[in-house]
Amino acid sequence: MLGTIENPIIDSQMTSQDAVAFNLNNDCPESILNSQKVVRVLYYSFDNLIHAGQIVVNEIVIEDIKKIFEVILENKFPIAKVIPISNKKYYKNGNWDDELSMQDNNSSGFNYRKIIGTDNLSTHASGLAVDINPKINPYISPKLIQPQGAVYDPTKPGVLTKDCPVVKIFESLGWLWGAELIGKVDYHHFQKIRNK
Repeated sequence: MLGTIENPIIDSQMTSQDAVAFNLNNDCPESILNSQKVVRVLYYSFDNLIHAGQIVVNEIVIEDIKKIFEVILENKFPIAKVIPISNKKYYKNGNWDDELSMQDNNSSGFNYRKIIGTDNLSTHASGLAVDINPKINPYISPKLIQPQGAVYDPTKPGVLTKDCPVVKIFESLGWLWGAELIGKVDYHHFQKIRNK
């Protein structure tokens, strides 16, 4: 039967090379590129069936990601999809496009890019950040909501809250939840605290 642990619905099945580096920004240092690895993950999606996706992260957080997705699966916390942002459907104007990925409610990790409105690299640029269901867990600041038109409703399935087991497992493994940032709220974002 399709949609089971033994026979999941495939959301992403890219080669490691394509998942990490297809149409990658030429500015990405080789040291960062070489530290990125593809992790296959299983999760219930919003159809209540088990899906298989891929997330690209820094090799130092692979075990964390495996534990996190075990909790996601055990709790049947719905994840829309997990597809590397290097997938051609998230490619726009010569770059991987975070907005396209967020609008698609895609959970992802590595993305060599700057923080919007700054010259600083995002923690996604080193593969030490993960976004979960961004369309329903938006970034909110006084001047900007991302993805555009997104609404945060903590009563809906797949929405992250302080008491949610997904938030708890991330935090127990030394990740900062973006909802606790000062001056902005980034509900979909988690980043590894390097000294933990």
